[in-house]
Amino acid sequence: MAVVGVLALQGSFNEHIAALRRLGMKGVEIRKPEQLQSISSLIIPGGESTTMAKLAEFHNLFPALREFVQMGKPVWGTCAGLIFLANKAVGQKDGGQELVGGLNCTVHRNYFGSQIQSFEAELLVPELASQEGGPETFRGVFIRAPAVLEVGPEVEVLADYPIPSNKVLYSSSAVEIQEESAVPEKKVIVAIKQGNLLGTAFHPELTADTRWHSYFLKMVRDVGEGTSNATVAVSEAASSSDRQTKYDLPIFR
Repeated sequence: MAVVGVLALQGSFNEHIAALRRLGMKGVEIRKPEQLQSISSLIIPGGESTTMAKLAEFHNLFPALREFVQMGKPVWGTCAGLIFLANKAVGQKDGGQELVGGLNCTVHRNYFGSQIQSFEAELLVPELASQEGGPETFRGVFIRAPAVLEVGPEVEVLADYPIPSNKVLYSSSAVEIQEESAVPEKKVIVAIKQGNLLGTAFHPELTADTRWHSYFLKMVRDVGEGTSNATVAVSEAASSSDRQTKYDLPIFR
């Protein structure tokens, strides 16, 4: 049976493993560089990005993570994991933090504010609904969440979210965006895909809706890694979803 690695330095790795289990897929905790050699795909969970980066540096994980991405293996980053996968991050603490990179985008760390400003919102997800079925919206759980400010031409936007009119989006020597009217469509990006890489600013693992996990497992299939097992796991989960009422961890419904 194919397995999905989940970076288990800090954050919501248990919740991701539980979501994978509900789809019939085994998730394994990854903490050391050599463990990456035994998996074909990886989820980098949400958590405190600075703490995760310090732990990754302590365990000398960054070179191995970058090699994993460069090899074309599927990687999904949620919240702090999205920050890890970005080529550039702004709004960081003094000294910044090391990044894995791979997603051609600029991410703003803690864009939506502090812990007490966390929120839930219905997001339009046409691509997800087209591939996985279900409603056209997904309940996004945003906890000290980042947001994507800029993307390259090869990056596909999968979801965005309206921003307040007085929100400062981005400031640099080259550009400063302060007013809502300066932003096309008055929205900020919260989910993207680029080749083998997927990034979400919110926490799908904290909901009962497993479509993002199913979507990622199909990415694993599409790059030719663990094809048969991933497909069987997803199809079995779809056929038995109505019978599943017991969950491994508390989730929002």
